[in-house]
Amino acid sequence: MAENDCIFCKIINREIPSDILYEDDDVLVFPDISPVAPVHLLVITRKHIPSLAEMDEADTPLVGKLTKVANQLARDKGLANGYRLTVNSGPDGGQLVPHLHMHLLGGRKLRWEN
Repeated sequence: MAENDCIFCKIINREIPSDILYEDDDVLVFPDISPVAPVHLLVITRKHIPSLAEMDEADTPLVGKLTKVANQLARDKGLANGYRLTVNSGPDGGQLVPHLHMHLLGGRKLRWEN
């Protein structure tokens, strides 16, 4: 998928509205439109990277920053009892949008469904 067809790039470029909860030069955070937990946020890279498997070595600090931002948001959302950070990579890994992102899930006891 090209950047101009990417729904996350369109959110970054404000072509599609979203409730932006955090943003800086590298990262953007907004709620998932189909939440599976009381807190379900998407932590995305501003840079269009199709998947974790397609990142370059130079992108390694960016993935660390995604984690740092997600951890701060978890604290801000009061997820002291725990939370889950998930990165799906590729169609078989459950990645629905081909743009590198993390799911921050919390607000209830989480289980593994499969």
